Amino acid sequence: MVVHNGIITNFKDIKLFLEKENYTFTSETDTEVIPKLAHYIYHHKEEDETLTFPEVVERVISQLEGAFALVFKSTVFPKQVVAVKRGSPLLVGIKSERNISMDKVNVSYRQRHNSGDRAFNISGQSAEYFFASDASALIEHTDRVIYLEDDDITSIVDGSLRINRLQKHAKTDETKSRQITTLRLQLQEIMKGNYSTFMEKEIHEQPDSIMNTMRGRLDFNTDTVRLGGLLSHASAIKRCRRIIVIASGTSYNSGVATRQLLEELSDVPVVIELGSDFLDRLCPVFRDDVCIFISQSGETADTLNALRYCKSRGALLVGITNTVGSAISRETDCGIHINAGPEIGVASTKAYTSQIVSMVMLSVMIGSDSISKQKRCAEIIQGLKELPDLIKKVLKKNDEILSLAKELYEEKSLLLMGRGYNYATCLEGALKVKEVSYMHSEGILSGELKHGPLALVDENMPCVIVVLKDNTYSKCHNALQQVKARHGRPITICEEGDSDVQSMSYRTISLPSTVDCLMNILAVIPLQLLSFHLATLKGLDVDCPRNLAKSVTTE
Repeated sequence: MVVHNGIITNFKDIKLFLEKENYTFTSETDTEVIPKLAHYIYHHKEEDETLTFPEVVERVISQLEGAFALVFKSTVFPKQVVAVKRGSPLLVGIKSERNISMDKVNVSYRQRHNSGDRAFNISGQSAEYFFASDASALIEHTDRVIYLEDDDITSIVDGSLRINRLQKHAKTDETKSRQITTLRLQLQEIMKGNYSTFMEKEIHEQPDSIMNTMRGRLDFNTDTVRLGGLLSHASAIKRCRRIIVIASGTSYNSGVATRQLLEELSDVPVVIELGSDFLDRLCPVFRDDVCIFISQSGETADTLNALRYCKSRGALLVGITNTVGSAISRETDCGIHINAGPEIGVASTKAYTSQIVSMVMLSVMIGSDSISKQKRCAEIIQGLKELPDLIKKVLKKNDEILSLAKELYEEKSLLLMGRGYNYATCLEGALKVKEVSYMHSEGILSGELKHGPLALVDENMPCVIVVLKDNTYSKCHNALQQVKARHGRPITICEEGDSDVQSMSYRTISLPSTVDCLMNILAVIPLQLLSFHLATLKGLDVDCPRNLAKSVTTE
């Protein structure tokens, strides 16, 4: 039996080989080739050869290509379990009757498993072991876990756990053990509480999640920021010639949301890249570049592969993740843990806003040494102080947004327009609507309206336009006029008291005012609520949208 998370890219070749060996298949999945390959390997060993279960698995994975995490069980090897990972996340939970005194499990680099391998066991007491791809799945059972590395072959035999590797690679296998980590999660954090879904709960947790992101890092009395995870590399970050932000999906949108501020406070070019496209183009990366990798899970395959590409070229690597012990947090030189708490819903909400806050704090850290930028930095820090209370005010508009959703949920399409700091708001809002309500939606840079998208606007096309009082206000106002002139139905997100915009709008969602670079956090929350209500009105599962996974661990 095989449990598989990931993708086997060469499964068709293996399947063709096995079919020639008279194996039959009942599905088109890549998973089915794995147990059949294991069966073939075991029954085609040399006559005098004795194979252990881990050795069978070693031979299987030597034939596999792709990103995967696998757990094997077999009637041939009773009371044994073998697990292995390559590219996809996998961790082992350990539960015992008494506290575990050991803090690590030794890794064996011998060519064969044997009784002399160093095993982890708990003398005098029973133990349970759990395998999962995410720590939140284990917290109700145990808070003691081991994060496995690529090509770790973990076997459990008669209650003893061993971690083995075929051979030692000098550059990558510097650690001779795997740490047993204590999770900081609490069980109540992954329960729905008084909410019907995790997505709704996580939207309403944002005042607290953003406060947790800032806690211990901002001094509101002296208007200073201290990011402990970056201290040892702060001077190198401030001296860099270029900043490259690499991410995928919602994390990419958080990079777009903060690019303008990062450029303003760093005075260096900032490039935002999608992980998959960045790798396809093999972009030039230099030693004086700083590469920032944003990922909620810290295991996003495209982002992780881009990280390894940049690492090979000597750039300074900065990780921004929500998962302690993740691959990105381990493989970067320094980073920021966003402390948003566990996010269970597939559609990211609170992690997105905490990523923005983390990037804002990073920008302020970079710009704080410049006398000419200190006033701007102080203004932003005071804006961050007020942010949780302002988010609570926005969340009180839930009933108003539900009313809007009741008008829109039967529509086929939705356009969202904005520019400047709020272009990312439109991209993220459109992504949320697509993810959970399955409605076609598109985030449009309003400066591009006349270059094609305006042709879509008529009296039947609902349009959300973000018009906030920043340096793009007049231009966004002009886009609103263009939509209105084509008999469109503009639904505007504007600041409280903006009667000019409200008078031109079909519907209005008004927001409290704050610093321009933080308004995109307030502006995205109504769109998160809108997407949630659109989906629930259609009777859809917002926590587990079709065809999607929380962590994208394959390319």
